[in-house]
Order: sequence, then C-alpha cells, then structure tokens
Amino acid sequence: MKKIIEKARKNTIRYAKTNVLFFTFVIINVMNGMLLRFLSVKNYFEIKPILGDLIIVLLVGAFGYLFKPKNQFKYYLGWTIFFTLLCLINSMYYTNYLSYASISLLATSLQIVDVGDAVVQNVMELKDFSYLWSIFALIFVHISLKKKEYYPKVSKIEVGKIRFMNTLIGALIVTGFFVSMLTSLDVSRLGKQWNREYVAMKFGIFMYQANDIFTSIQPQISPLFGYDENYKGFRNYYETRENNTDANSYTNVLKDKNVIVIHAESIQDFLLHTEFNGNDVTPNLKRLANEGLYFSNFHAQESVGTSSDTEFTFNTGLMPANSGTVAISYWDRDYVTIPKLLKEQGYYTFSMHGNNCTFWNRNNVHKSFGYDNFYCYTKDYKIDETIGLGLSDKSFFRQSTEKISTIKGKYDKFYGLAIMLSNHTPFNNAGKDITDFDVSMNYQKKNDTTGEEETVNVPYMEGTKLGSYFKSAHYADEAIGDFINELDASGLLENTAIVIYGDHDAKVKKSEYEKFYNYDPETDAVLDKNDSRYKEVDYYQYELNRRVPFIIWTKDNTIKHKEVSKVMGMYDVLPTLGNMLGFQSKYALGHDIFNVEDNVVVFPDANWLTDKMYYSHQKDEGKVLNEGETVSSDYIKKYSKIADDDISVSNSIIVYDLIRKTQQSSTVNENSLPK
Repeated sequence: MKKIIEKARKNTIRYAKTNVLFFTFVIINVMNGMLLRFLSVKNYFEIKPILGDLIIVLLVGAFGYLFKPKNQFKYYLGWTIFFTLLCLINSMYYTNYLSYASISLLATSLQIVDVGDAVVQNVMELKDFSYLWSIFALIFVHISLKKKEYYPKVSKIEVGKIRFMNTLIGALIVTGFFVSMLTSLDVSRLGKQWNREYVAMKFGIFMYQANDIFTSIQPQISPLFGYDENYKGFRNYYETRENNTDANSYTNVLKDKNVIVIHAESIQDFLLHTEFNGNDVTPNLKRLANEGLYFSNFHAQESVGTSSDTEFTFNTGLMPANSGTVAISYWDRDYVTIPKLLKEQGYYTFSMHGNNCTFWNRNNVHKSFGYDNFYCYTKDYKIDETIGLGLSDKSFFRQSTEKISTIKGKYDKFYGLAIMLSNHTPFNNAGKDITDFDVSMNYQKKNDTTGEEETVNVPYMEGTKLGSYFKSAHYADEAIGDFINELDASGLLENTAIVIYGDHDAKVKKSEYEKFYNYDPETDAVLDKNDSRYKEVDYYQYELNRRVPFIIWTKDNTIKHKEVSKVMGMYDVLPTLGNMLGFQSKYALGHDIFNVEDNVVVFPDANWLTDKMYYSHQKDEGKVLNEGETVSSDYIKKYSKIADDDISVSNSIIVYDLIRKTQQSSTVNENSLPK
C-alpha cells in the first residue's frame, strides 16, 4: 500500500510539474469568470457556476495537448484573450443593461459606431479592465517556463493524445457532478435563455455564452425545426385567450382625427414631478399631462434593442425578440401594425427622425411597418444645428412642422411618428441650450454673524450624470413645447390628437440616484447610510422608477384630463389607442386599459408587474407594492404563467413569421371553398 501511495504521489507531482501552462490557463480563466460575477451580480463562491466555467475551460484546454509543447502557449494565449474579452464585454454590458451580452447582438453592436462617445462615457469603467490580468499572468508564466527550459523537458515525456483524452475524461466527470446539482428550474431557464443573469449565475459565464451561441443561431435553424410545436402553441394561445373588446367611454373618441405621435427619447416619468428651486424640469410635458389623458404608471418593455424595441412593441403590441432584435434580424416578417390598420381607414402614414436613415435599420423597418414615407437626416432635413447624435430636436421639429403642413394639404387624414434624438445618452454634449437649466439647490440658512435667515445656493446635482440628464431632458421638453406651438400656429392642431410616449428610461445607474435622494445641502455631501433621513434606492425602487410617460392630448379638449394610475405597458398602447381610433389587432398581447380590471406588464426578461406586485424572475422573488397587502403563491404562479405564455407566443410569431403564414393559410382555405 505504501508503494502504491508513494507512486501515486510521485506521478501527481510529475503530472503537475509537466502541466504548469495548462493549469495556469485553467485557473486564471475560471478566476476571471468568478471576478465577473463578483463585480456584476455579487455572486461570489457558489459552486455551480464555478464548475460550469471549469467544464468549458477544461474542454477547450484539452485540445491544447494536440499541439507540440512549444506551440501550446500560442493556443492557450489565444483562448485566454478570447475568454478575457468575453468577461470585459459582459462587464460593460451588465453596467448598461443589468444583463449579459449575447452573440446574437453582433449585428446590433454595429449601432454602437454611432454612439461610441456614449459607450466610452456611460459604459466603460475602470473595473472593466481588471480582467486583463489573466493575459499578463499567462505571459509571465510562459516567460518563466522558457527560462527554466520547461518546454524541451516536457517534449521528451509528454504523450499529447493520452493527456488530451485524460483531460476530456476529467471534464466529463466534472460535468456529471455538475449535472447532478441542477434543478428542473435551472434546466428550464437554460433552455429559454430569457433570464441571462440567472443562467450566468447558475451555469457560469462561459457555459452561458456557449449556450447562447446555440440559441443565437435560432433565426437560421428555427424555420427548419420546431414549427409545428410553436404554431400549435400560437393557435392555442389565441383560441383560449380572453380579449375584451367591448365598447367603453373612449370608443371611437378619436375616430378620423389626425394623429401625431412623439417618441420622446429617454424621458422618464419622474421628470414630470421634479423641480429645482421652483423650476420644473419638464414644464411642457407636465402641462400636457395635466390637460390630457395621462397614464402615470406606464412602462416601456424594451430589451437590448432599446428604442427600436419600443417602436416595435408600440406598433405591433408584441414583445421584443428573445434573441437579437427585430430591427436587425426579423424586420422582414409580416406584422399587424398601427400604420397598416390606419391605412385601411384611408390615412396617409409617415415617420420622421433626425438621425441616420439606416440607424436601427429604420429605412427598411418603417417600410415593413406600413409607413408610406420615412423622412430622415440628410435625405430630407437640412442639418443646420447638431446636438449629440444628429439634428437638434428644435430644428427637427421646426422642419417637420413644414413637412406636416405639406402633408395636410395633400391628404384628408394623416398619422405621423416624430422620433426625438437630442436627449440621448450621454446627455452632456447637447450644446449651450442644455447647460442653461440650473440644477443647483437654494436653501435657507441662518447667518452665523447676523443671525438672520438667508438664501444659500449649493451645487446639488451640478456636475453629476443625473444632473446632465435633467439639463438634457429640460431641453427636450422645450423642443416639445416649441413643436406644439409651431403646430398650433400652422393650424395643424385642429382635428389632431397628440400622443407622447417615453421610449425607455435614461439608463442612468442606480448609484447616481444616491445623491439625488440623499443630498445634505449644509454639508454639500451625501447623507451617511446610518442617518435617519437616508433613503435607500433598492432594486425594486430603481426598477419601478424606470417608468415612462404616456400622454394623449387634444387642443379641442376632445380628450379630457384624467390621470390613469393603473399599471400599463407599451404593448397595451395598440389596443387602447385602437379603441379610440376604431381599429384592433387580434395579435396584440396587451389590452385596452379601460377594459381590463387587473392588468399585468410583462418584461422581456420575464419579470412582471401588476398593481399589487413587482416580481423578479431573476431573483425568483417579488415585492408587494401596497403596505399590509399579501399575495398568494397561486397569484405568483398565475402571472408567471401569463409572462411565460406572452413571451413564448410573441417570440414564435417573430421567429416563425406566423402572422404571414396564418394569413396565407386563411387565403388558401378561402380559395378552396366552393363558389
């Protein structure tokens, strides 16, 4: 027995000494995966993601043994650079989206070319470069081994194919142990890949990315596989779904009116209720909300496609795509949209934007949505004033008013979408007009010398990211106010409804709100967390604060003022607005908000919100919103199933082009009927 133990010990030592580079490769990359989870989701030493990362690194590392020892360094260095870049990219992505990146976003990432400044200022942080240590560590070990003439010695004793097979066997053993630890919930979420944060937390970042590659080629392989199953789910969903289309007090209230929709870039709802020294951040939006129909609990449902996702959901009543974006990967499908439905009523439909025509593929997407014309950037606008990514909002609206006047002269009814731009992140390059808004604070303080009360001014939000956002939003609000006045002066508000929605939140980090809510003017500093006045901005408060405004306003008071506080999502717009204008889509997932008692907003990551609860699919927990109220497990199961069904059927429609195929099938059936 002693001889066996001694032999095993010597073999182990010998194996370790002749596999230094391999072990270094494995250790540094697994540690980088741990570092990413540590810096993003605060998931430290949970064993499952460590094993998940280890499996991938072992499998990749095994193939290094098929190279000669002198060439193994190049192989391991190449993969270490790749794994390091994965960590760095995911770190930056998590900072901005609170999720992890997808290979399906490679095409979408081309949009970053136009927002490069925003990426550098808004996304990249010092921590994102901490993953580079692994590259230097591997190089350092390699140089040390060369000095010790490691590679010639290993060449004499190493049998590559044997060590390759042994490493694969080791990876399979770890895999078996890993699989035994998984729950059915883990496996389900891995397959769906909606909840990227959960998958990375339970499976590790490298296994997440490997699974994501398989998921991301779905657009290419899905038409070949799974159609029947998805079509069956699609058909059952709409056959069994309750879709209340009863008439209500708003039915046809806007029938035959012109409609101008304002897509308000990055405008959040809390701006309407924020002021500095008595000056409102968004006085024009506040006025329109106080005069028109104001939905104060309205939520965008965008995913990684941000503005383009919102345009899709607004127009179709469907959810964004699970993988990639509709604008890039699925724009050529057939969707039932607001412009198409209004064209059936004799409307001329158009869209307008002061950015590049090809940004988010809008030159193709808007045509597929049914817009008769897309007015954009240098093709249709004189670039006389630029702010941020393109034409300033004020110049854009001024020139758009002229175009709408021409349209009104040619067509009896029109529906137009005006997409704003100046309030795009990073909020600090928008020109002199923006910096005029003061975000300092005045407060009363007793003078130490005279003993009299005096007004003292302190910086407050000046110089902060959130402060820049307030300034930028104030400029955007001024542009909206000018636009309304210009439309009025041109007679374009007669028989016209104005619809305004915020496309998504500002993507300002949670930490930015620390000073906003906890500023002490007397010390010009943030309150200590132990101070009784300190207000913590937790996960749920931050998520709920991301809501955006939705306003419907008419000059002639056809739409009377009312605040609707019931929870509502972007996919509820088509049914709600459709009821007012006299159209409907049987495929819209949302509801006419005036015909539903208990509404639910489903987010693309499977989180959901009702008037009672915000439920986090990532955390597998929720927050009851009303003090003293309780929510049963059946309640959570009910709305979690609704979320699951909505996301599944929407993605089936998008990936398999089910609306087109259903309509084609209906046409065939109709043509086959006896005449």
